Amino acid sequence: MTPLPTPQQLRFLTALADHQHFGRAANACAVSQSTLSAGILTLEHQLDAAILDRGAGKRVVFTPLGQELVGRARMALAALTAVAEAADAARAPLTGPLRLGVIPTIGPFLLPRLMPAVRAAFPGLRLYLREDLTARLVERLAANRLDALLVALPCDCGGGETLPLARDAFVAALPPGHPLAQAEQVPLAALTRERLLLLEDGHCLRDQALAVCGLHAGRQDEFAATSLHTLVQMVAGGLGVTLLPQSAIAGGVTAGTEIVLRPLAGAGAWRTLGLVWRPGAPRAAEYRALAPVLAGASCPAG
Repeated sequence: MTPLPTPQQLRFLTALADHQHFGRAANACAVSQSTLSAGILTLEHQLDAAILDRGAGKRVVFTPLGQELVGRARMALAALTAVAEAADAARAPLTGPLRLGVIPTIGPFLLPRLMPAVRAAFPGLRLYLREDLTARLVERLAANRLDALLVALPCDCGGGETLPLARDAFVAALPPGHPLAQAEQVPLAALTRERLLLLEDGHCLRDQALAVCGLHAGRQDEFAATSLHTLVQMVAGGLGVTLLPQSAIAGGVTAGTEIVLRPLAGAGAWRTLGLVWRPGAPRAAEYRALAPVLAGASCPAG
């Protein structure tokens, strides 16, 4: 019978896949480069299989079998981690570390309210945050490098379990003196006749704003913003109009500008903030218990 790989060997394998460099992978595993190299070589001997293409020079190139083994190693490590997490969750719920991914159109505006709320409600919980675009956060969740995500729904969550938290209304943001600023509410149809400024491709808020306005999600823009703060400055400069989520406005994204904010007329002008975690996660009950605190911080009253 083929000897089973050890958890350390699997960690070496996945670290090498993540970092594509023996030295950086060894640092990530807190071992010497020679130890990591020997661990990979031993694993190849145990399995009697070539994991790395040794003819690729100094570059890290996995064989097709090696790529498959990396995926299986990730699943095996996730399963082992789940065993320990299940014991921890039963012994002391909502304590210890929790790695939460959050998207850039939520994170900067949520954190000042979220962190004190979490400390007050769950003093034993250590919340570590990772801000990134949705697609990359989903990849890290699947690889067990994050425990849960706070994102805007709907999104491609990679089959993860989702829990809606709160509606986050869209608000029309207009340059000072814009004709639409005279209205109490802005009809969505009126925005389709304006130059609608958006975030860069890859931000889910971009596609959600286009969907609200009934516009094509694949459209190309000459200028697109890298952040909501940049988007606000473009509107303030008279370059066009945009939609802003109420949570970002409550977080001060328009502070110091003369931008005019108007509610949108009609139904469906919002995004849904939601929590996502891996299917079958041992701490699923904890994530559900955390949800009311996240919801309260995401969309505070007033």
